[in-house]
Amino acid sequence: MATESDAVTPLALPVLPLDDEVVLPGMVVPLDLSDTDVRAAVEAAQAAAREGGGKPEVLLVPRIDGTYTGTGVIGTVEQVGRLSDGDPGALIRGRGRVRIGAGTSGPGAALWVEGTRVDAVVPDPSPASNKLGRGDPIPGAAAELVKEYKALATSWLKKRGAWQVVDRVQQIEDISALADNSGYSPFLTTAQKVQLLETVDAVARLKLAIQWLGEHLAEQDVAESIAKDVQEGVDKQQREFLLRRQLEAVRKELSDLNGGSGSGADESDDYRARVEAADLPEHVREAALKEVDKLERSSDQSPEGSWIRTWLDTVLELPWTERTEDAYDIRGAQEILDAEHAGLQDVKERITEYLAVRKRRSERGLGVVGGRRGGAVLALVGPPGVGKTSLGESVAHAMGRKFVRVALGGVRDEAEIRGHRRTYVGALPGRIVRAIKEAGSMNPVVLLDEIDKVGSDFRGDPAAALLEVLDPAQNHTFRDHYLEVELDLSDVVFLATANVLEAIPEALLDRMELVRLDGYTEDEKVVIARDHLLPRQLERAGLQKDEVTLDESALRKLAGEYTREAGVRNLERAVARLLRKVAAQHELGDRELPFTVTEADLRGLIGRPHHVPESAQDPAERRTAVPGVATGLAVTGAGGDVLFVEASLADPETGASGLTLTGQLGDVMKESAQIALSFLRSHGAELELPVADLKDRGVHIHFPAGAVPKDGPSAGITMSTALASLLSGRLVRTDVAMTGEVSLTGRVLPIGGLKQKLLAAHRAGITTVVIPKRNEADLDDVPAEVLDTLEVHPVTDVRQVLEIALAPASAARPEERIPAAA
Repeated sequence: MATESDAVTPLALPVLPLDDEVVLPGMVVPLDLSDTDVRAAVEAAQAAAREGGGKPEVLLVPRIDGTYTGTGVIGTVEQVGRLSDGDPGALIRGRGRVRIGAGTSGPGAALWVEGTRVDAVVPDPSPASNKLGRGDPIPGAAAELVKEYKALATSWLKKRGAWQVVDRVQQIEDISALADNSGYSPFLTTAQKVQLLETVDAVARLKLAIQWLGEHLAEQDVAESIAKDVQEGVDKQQREFLLRRQLEAVRKELSDLNGGSGSGADESDDYRARVEAADLPEHVREAALKEVDKLERSSDQSPEGSWIRTWLDTVLELPWTERTEDAYDIRGAQEILDAEHAGLQDVKERITEYLAVRKRRSERGLGVVGGRRGGAVLALVGPPGVGKTSLGESVAHAMGRKFVRVALGGVRDEAEIRGHRRTYVGALPGRIVRAIKEAGSMNPVVLLDEIDKVGSDFRGDPAAALLEVLDPAQNHTFRDHYLEVELDLSDVVFLATANVLEAIPEALLDRMELVRLDGYTEDEKVVIARDHLLPRQLERAGLQKDEVTLDESALRKLAGEYTREAGVRNLERAVARLLRKVAAQHELGDRELPFTVTEADLRGLIGRPHHVPESAQDPAERRTAVPGVATGLAVTGAGGDVLFVEASLADPETGASGLTLTGQLGDVMKESAQIALSFLRSHGAELELPVADLKDRGVHIHFPAGAVPKDGPSAGITMSTALASLLSGRLVRTDVAMTGEVSLTGRVLPIGGLKQKLLAAHRAGITTVVIPKRNEADLDDVPAEVLDTLEVHPVTDVRQVLEIALAPASAARPEERIPAAA
């Protein structure tokens, strides 16, 4: 081992360049003397050895992309002779690292440089770490590194079958020699070998060698695992191929024994027979036979064969010529609809009209006109719980047709409607085709539920795909992407349901006949609860019909005060809760059956009512008990509802001015408030209102239920009335509600949703309603029993509204009147 004094002694050596190769100390490498640089370096070393004695020495320096590294390896020329291929060569052994210095002169044509030995000087000054040569004690941490490297190297060498090399590695005890021994590893890159060469610290070199060897072993394990999986897959395919060939041979032998028939029949022949025997339209038969031809030409291993078989199965399962006979008993169909649903006269009349027309067309031989049959496309739009979905089943029952429900809520993929292309793995026909297949006939009643909840994204717009399905002029030639043959949908009755009309695209809505279901009256709810909800909930509660009964007064109070909705879902929940309470009390021994629930029993069973009408409350507790509060009417996604408007004036001493609006209002409603205030300011003298006081006092208009967004112009006259009440000190009548848009001139303009608003007023106990004169024609849609309980005032001007809605001046308390401005 070189001493410290030897390590710092300058050396003069001929340079032997190694192009993109690295030799580490301890390595023995043969070099080809045919290379000019190699021969010049070896000859120069031999000449120097003849003069000074000893073995010839060269400096092995890596030359990477034409650039020499800063560190080389002193090498001894052990032997000069012939290589295995016959070319002249030299065997050189690497001995130690040398830091390359300046150039110098020397014998021969080689490049000579000065160098300094560096690998004999240990950077750690501790005595223990300086003794890392052969036979010296190894520190504990370094010993663990040596053990780890030898274990990794042994594992790698065993995988390569190099058992002799394993023994040699196990015999190396010197840390430096062990680290440099990794230079033989073929998986190390040139850059990694250069890094080993330039790292003087032996422990650091050994850590690098351990890291790279561990990474290589991990990569090797992954590669072996992948290769094993691939080989297993190949073996499985080969085995399957061999077994299929054997199976074909067995089938052929059996076919020959049976005279060419029987169990040897080919699958494609079976499909051909099925297609020819099936009652298919001509264009469908031609397409199916073409696919059978493709199946006969495809191999068993081809994935196309399974796609074709799936397509043929789908085509053969569709009811191409199956149709149910419509029940043309018009009166009987009407009785079925009336028995299963109370109210909803509009849709019942439309179904009756449809059946009547179908009957007459059938009697005159006009079942198919221009290739189109007489289907129907209806859109049932209304709030939740009014029976839109269940109405579809009743329509199918009344018509004698099959019923299929297609849920469209949340559908975002256009392929859900039109199907997938057959090029995709796992392709399926669209929901419309699957609905026809499920129904088993070409003229079912198909309910497209929640059509307003259809979404769209990068996969397409399902609503656009529905345009062809729901267009009576096109759907007789509907073409599904999966089937790619025409499917006649012109005899299908499509019923689409929706809660929000505005959410349906205009082009799609234009293809459907709109039928509004605005909600039930209180009388209709009582009938529905008695005839439908109560029997169903009795069965679910495990009670007999004669064990628990609800009298009409109890049902009416449940519908009017315990629930306030357009539909009957909450009413059904209230009935279910009531029956569960009775059943539980009976099981606990607190209630004897049979039991009749009366109006007086409701509070003890399910608590106090939540929706007591304003007219039933104490006069001092009503919202309109103070000036500046008016009752309006609105339409929400859950049907009609009452809406209160509150107005107040700021104290003059606060210095507040202008208009403040709260209650989460939309832009249109904010503009309506500005219009109402401007009208009162400009016509205050005419209306005998102290509007001059508004110049110095801020106006605040608030709509309660601030968490609910509100918008629309129909609260214009309500805000005008609230402001007029505030300024005049006159109360707004408790029994009056109003709806209508207001203009700057005080005209009352028409609004929408009148039927739903009047139903809401009826449910809230309102008896007088103010509506725009131009909405008078919409009163024909309101049930007669509702109109009988309401006093409806069509008006054209705000002055008429104030005359009807405001109580006489004497009804207001003196302290609540606002004095006129001085």
